[in-house]
Amino acid sequence: MRDNPPCDFGLIGLAVMGQNLVLNVESRGFSVSVYNRTATVTETFVAQHPGKRIVGAATLEAFVQSLARPRRIMLMVQAGAAVDAVIEQLIPLLDADDIVIDGGNSLYTDTERRDAYLAGKGLRFIGAGVSGGEEGARKGPSIMPGGPASTWAVMRPVFEAIAARVDGEPCVIHIGPGGAGHFVKMVHNGIEYGDMQLICEAYQLFKSAGLTTPEIAATFNRWNEGELQSYLIQITAKALAQRDPDSGAPLVELILDKAGQKGTGQWTQLNAAENAVVISTINAAVEARVLSSQKARRVVASQLLQGPAPVLAADRATLVAQVHDALYASKIVSYAQGMDLMRTMSDKRGWQLDLGGIAGIWRGGCIIRARFLGRITEAFRADPALDHLMLAPFFQQVLNRSQPAWRSVVAQAVAAGIPVPAFSASLDYYDSLRTERLSANLLQAQRDFFGAHTYERIDRPAGEWFHTDWPEVID
Repeated sequence: MRDNPPCDFGLIGLAVMGQNLVLNVESRGFSVSVYNRTATVTETFVAQHPGKRIVGAATLEAFVQSLARPRRIMLMVQAGAAVDAVIEQLIPLLDADDIVIDGGNSLYTDTERRDAYLAGKGLRFIGAGVSGGEEGARKGPSIMPGGPASTWAVMRPVFEAIAARVDGEPCVIHIGPGGAGHFVKMVHNGIEYGDMQLICEAYQLFKSAGLTTPEIAATFNRWNEGELQSYLIQITAKALAQRDPDSGAPLVELILDKAGQKGTGQWTQLNAAENAVVISTINAAVEARVLSSQKARRVVASQLLQGPAPVLAADRATLVAQVHDALYASKIVSYAQGMDLMRTMSDKRGWQLDLGGIAGIWRGGCIIRARFLGRITEAFRADPALDHLMLAPFFQQVLNRSQPAWRSVVAQAVAAGIPVPAFSASLDYYDSLRTERLSANLLQAQRDFFGAHTYERIDRPAGEWFHTDWPEVID
């Protein structure tokens, strides 16, 4: 390895994502040095790709010495303690202004802690959200890097070269300082939770109406040619069409209905609660996964708790059209809630997030890439101060025209006892947002009654607070 010229880029962690990112970087004209804690993994990976400008290092010391300065080192290791452990091992080996990039799904507050820690040692740090899965990593992901603008300038040639491209533009921008990149990736994943749950509820409704799995697959294929076009719709159609090689049955029907999660959806929930932002669609999606994991409890409850037969007797063509509109409208709500959370945190942290630009880089490479993301970019470009995505003219029109079908779908599901938590939460959010006077006046009366929390009046100036001496309650 000593005879090799210094490599342009280094990557630690050769799991599936790491390996594919290495191949992506190398294919764009950069030489890459790689290191994995298990040396045999490094040796096997390099041996599988002869003729490529990939150098394997047996030790961390050799890995660091193989890189050109300032060193650009990307970590693709498990979020949490593993990231901190690798950073501690690297610090004594690095020189001033070397760059460490965390490409995993780290919590943004951990990223900010690491950024400050490394800056104090004269090193530079980037928390970069990477979306796209195995295929995206290899062919071009959407990348969301945070950190100082000066560090972004050093990394920009590499990130723009390896990112997906849409209309000739790379799906990467400098998100903002500190933990902004990982925060945006966290919200991206929260929106992804909502999107996936909504699609699953559409599938459940179709099954309840008697559509076969191949018929549902064909429906999603058709949808992928129109305004619902997206990566998740596309892979849903493919997943539904997949046959089990042993039985010949649709494979999806043989999969146990227990969903997993890695925590980014829950992080999004917690952050929204801390910042008083409503993300009810995303919350419903996270909770649906939790309930799905309680399979044994659900089996018992299904024998004890009563309800109607989960069967829809609707005309199939009508139902498909209605579910299409309900899905589109609910999808808009999910993205709007995510954008609202990002705007709130941007204002609070001074990140100056470019919401239109973020929607733009999500159009390619990432899991939530979809046709209508271009409309989100247009909305924020037309009005950078847009208070809420649902109030943009295009989205107003879609929601207004979709709401009758949306209501019908939710009503049919409730009447038949079919759980549609994300559809319902989205519609409730829509109705709450458009309601000029909610029942919170009574809630404020209750709060003042038991806790003297005071209230404002509609017939007095805003900001003037009142308290009533309510009648005593006698037990």
